[in-house]
Amino acid sequence: VQLQASGGGLVQAGGSLRLSCAASGRTFSSYAMGWFRQAPGKEREFVAAINRSGASTYYADSVKGRFTISRDGAKNTVYLQMNTLKPEDTAVYYCAAGAVSTRGADYWGQGTLVTVSS
Repeated sequence: VQLQASGGGLVQAGGSLRLSCAASGRTFSSYAMGWFRQAPGKEREFVAAINRSGASTYYADSVKGRFTISRDGAKNTVYLQMNTLKPEDTAVYYCAAGAVSTRGADYWGQGTLVTVSS
């Protein structure tokens, strides 16, 4: 599967952004999907995941209550709605697919940069 992330940009603290990740192929529904991020000088970290059906979602404690992951099977797309953004959310965000866990995933897209100004 190939993944194409988009939607990053510059936003002020307290603002919102929605990231999108379009997946190629006809097996989108076969994959759990997730988002990870990597801030400058830090290791990549898990942000959120959604199971194949979309019925279950999982979040890092740092984003719980502010971020929402969702998926649209008709569009082969997974989204990350990010609200109440904080400067510490600044990072390159990566979408991922496959056996997604807090430790990683099978497939990765290119990153999209999110910058939150204070």
